[in-house]
Amino acid sequence: MRIAIDAMGGDHAPRATVEGALTAAREWNDVELVLVGHSEKLEPLLKDKPANLSVHHAEDVILADDEPVKAVRRKKDASMVVAGTLVKQKQADAMISAGNTGALMATGLLVVGRIRGIERPALAPMIPTMDGTGVLALDLGANMDSSATNLLQYAIMGSVYRSKVHGLTKPRVGLLNVGTEEMKGNELTKAAYPLLAEAPIHFVGNVEARDVLNGNCDVLVCDGFVGNILLKSLEGAAGAIFSAIKEEFTRSFTTKLAAAVLKPGLTQFKKKLDYTEHGGAPLLGIDGLVLKSHGSSDANAIKNAVRQARMALQNDLVASISSEISSGK
Repeated sequence: MRIAIDAMGGDHAPRATVEGALTAAREWNDVELVLVGHSEKLEPLLKDKPANLSVHHAEDVILADDEPVKAVRRKKDASMVVAGTLVKQKQADAMISAGNTGALMATGLLVVGRIRGIERPALAPMIPTMDGTGVLALDLGANMDSSATNLLQYAIMGSVYRSKVHGLTKPRVGLLNVGTEEMKGNELTKAAYPLLAEAPIHFVGNVEARDVLNGNCDVLVCDGFVGNILLKSLEGAAGAIFSAIKEEFTRSFTTKLAAAVLKPGLTQFKKKLDYTEHGGAPLLGIDGLVLKSHGSSDANAIKNAVRQARMALQNDLVASISSEISSGK
């Protein structure tokens, strides 16, 4: 299994990317990791480099404020584009990047290409849940507007992903909506509901946003506009809650003592909501495995993205999605 990593993408690149890749390479010797980026910046960080880790030089880098499509088309030697080209040319089985999200989607579409039959790929991150298992949500930002057919394909791809990568035998698929009743929602959700009900998936009906963190489904389907708002709202709420807790526990000597007692439990709670434990979000529907890590990914997040990619490759995720979509025609 050969995995290309965009070593220059992300807020803490290249150091965090290199550290995560080194840890992953040492843990899994059945994986060959290729760090794609400027070799002069990467080599000094690669002391005691394992045999299954190498560097593929890329002269340029796509920046966070670059216009995605223009950047992908013009910066042919950018680390992200080169990593995508390696996947397209079958010189790598997967790619990981913590860089510009829009540019990664453009790389997936313009460089790697879509699976035949897929109208639009979907960004599918894991949203942490209180039971610790998480819910795969898609689409959370790849497409601002979607059709009912798009949502159907998201549901199928998400179900295959949870089955192949996470080992769930019968993933529960829910449709994000404003109520649980079948006829609730806008025109999109009303049109999508019967399609999902007839699809070869375990559809559990509509799911309200307030129930997502309780883990009442394994796959949550929505369009990218609504999904991205849901994701940002959850991230913002979690950040505000932890900031408020920290402020309260540092207010006086007594609260500091209380914090010391509660710290193990709070640490475990925070870990449940930690995106770094899930690694990255697959861009499902692309004819090659493409994973988007959080822009502020640390070494642990990069390592977990490699773990995620490794599991997906071992279980033939892309071929399985392609087969399901073809059989559904």
